[in-house]
Amino acid sequence: MLTIVRVLLTLIFLAVAGFLGYDMANYYLYSPWTRDARVRADVATVAPDISGWVDDIRVRDNQFVHKGDVLFLIDQERFRLALADAEATLAARHAQYLMLLEQYERRSKLTPGYSVTVETLDNARRQSETAAANYQQAIASRDTAALNLKRTEVRASVNGFITNLNLAKGTYASQGKPVMALIDSDSYRVGAYFEETKIPHIRPGASAEIYLMDGSPALQGTVSGISMGITDQDNKDGPELLSSVNPSFTWVRLAQRIPVRIHITHVPPGVLISAGMTCTVVIKEGAAPAIGRGLKKIMAAIFGTPSS
Repeated sequence: MLTIVRVLLTLIFLAVAGFLGYDMANYYLYSPWTRDARVRADVATVAPDISGWVDDIRVRDNQFVHKGDVLFLIDQERFRLALADAEATLAARHAQYLMLLEQYERRSKLTPGYSVTVETLDNARRQSETAAANYQQAIASRDTAALNLKRTEVRASVNGFITNLNLAKGTYASQGKPVMALIDSDSYRVGAYFEETKIPHIRPGASAEIYLMDGSPALQGTVSGISMGITDQDNKDGPELLSSVNPSFTWVRLAQRIPVRIHITHVPPGVLISAGMTCTVVIKEGAAPAIGRGLKKIMAAIFGTPSS
């Protein structure tokens, strides 16, 4: 009798271990979680739209700024003089246009061929039209000069954090050359790479928990999108425009990783997130079997306990 009990206990133990091992393997292979994830954010490079000497710097490295805040100033003296010159030219062109327009209007009231020749009238009309075009050109030059003066104040394009500040007062800033980076604080997200075997259990809108490597409390997020394609490493043309296919073995099949974007909805107080951080993502609404479900079925069959 004792031998039968030992055999039954051994069989039960092996069955429980087998089902538990199956559940753990099933969870590891198919449950939607991954350790291959990074915190990402949009980065706006800050570069002046005009060239000039840096007159003042209003920010420091890693400072938070709001959209529209002045980051630094470029010397404005040359641009003020250029605007004054453009406004003076505009006034002269306007006066010339009015004078030629009045001359044309006076001559147009005379009888062509008697009091004034047709050629003289045509010349007066063309001169007034040319003056009008010159006046419009002067307006555009004045507006360009005013815009250049306005662009001496380099402002933040988004809310975010200044980083990699590579600028000092008195240096010469060149047009279009980046001098600092601005990380958009409203664009923080997580880019997670899930194995293709786990993708069927992920849906847009599903809740997600994000665990940073520093052990801080979990961040909350939602799945905002699943990538519709990745690069096929075998899809390359050879020298003769034939497909270059790498040899593969049927018993070795590595699951491809598909990018999934996670929108961060809540960051616990005191938790610092930085673009580039490594994290683990767990999809809470995945449909993969949970660990222990097979074990619960065994317990229900043996002891009659309700299964869930």
